[in-house]
Amino acid sequence: MKAKFAAAPYLLWAAFFIVIPFGLVAYYALTDLHGGFTLSNFAQSLRFAPVIGSSIWLAIIATAVCLLIAYPLAYLISRKSTGGQRTLVLLVMLPMWMSFLLRTYAWMTLLENNGVINRLFGLIGLGPFEMINTQGAVVLGMVYNYLPFMILPLYSVMTKIDQSLIEAASDLGCSPGQTLRQVVLPLSVPGIATGITMVFVPAVSTFVISVMLGGGSFMLIGDLIEMEFLGNAYNPHLGAALSIVLMVIILICMALTDMFSDPEEKEGLLL
Repeated sequence: MKAKFAAAPYLLWAAFFIVIPFGLVAYYALTDLHGGFTLSNFAQSLRFAPVIGSSIWLAIIATAVCLLIAYPLAYLISRKSTGGQRTLVLLVMLPMWMSFLLRTYAWMTLLENNGVINRLFGLIGLGPFEMINTQGAVVLGMVYNYLPFMILPLYSVMTKIDQSLIEAASDLGCSPGQTLRQVVLPLSVPGIATGITMVFVPAVSTFVISVMLGGGSFMLIGDLIEMEFLGNAYNPHLGAALSIVLMVIILICMALTDMFSDPEEKEGLLL
């Protein structure tokens, strides 16, 4: 009885901020302007299949780039001394203390036609290059903003890999590449799965980055949802249906990565 009473605040929190909002979204998605039941909102969402596909594709690219950058970086951090690890993790987290919008605005200044990068290229007779308002700029913004979410889970897993295992593999004749493939990589799979989830989920649902760095030329599903709720094409019923489609995509991603996650490791990452 005491346990149920102690859980009451959390149940109320879940009810007010999860169950009730989801119920409202589901209600709007399954009703028309007159409140009647309909599935036409989901049928209309199929018109935006190219936008949904583009959102998934760009999120996959950003997640893959984050993994390629974060994996060796997380491994190097995990092999440092305790003091070195703390310093490097602090440096990884430091940009996250700044406003998300300010970080993205900074990239606008760097990438624009008269920005810092093009001016540097101009000093050696190159450019100007069209970097802003491109899909590459959108992916770059995703990678920059979400890279720490890939590094930290990988570091959390890799720091628990016993150094003696790596030394034993070397003593048994394994090359560095074989040690990576046969020892480090299998032990770091839970961190990879968690990192993929933590990067893909915000990347596929982003809308600020695509607007600021893509110039609105590359509409993503997050932009569509915002437009249906706040834009000129006000249609909360269609926006709610698109929100549920996005939620299904995220749940599928989480289910796929959860197959490779270690439950004990997942609890440790949450703590």
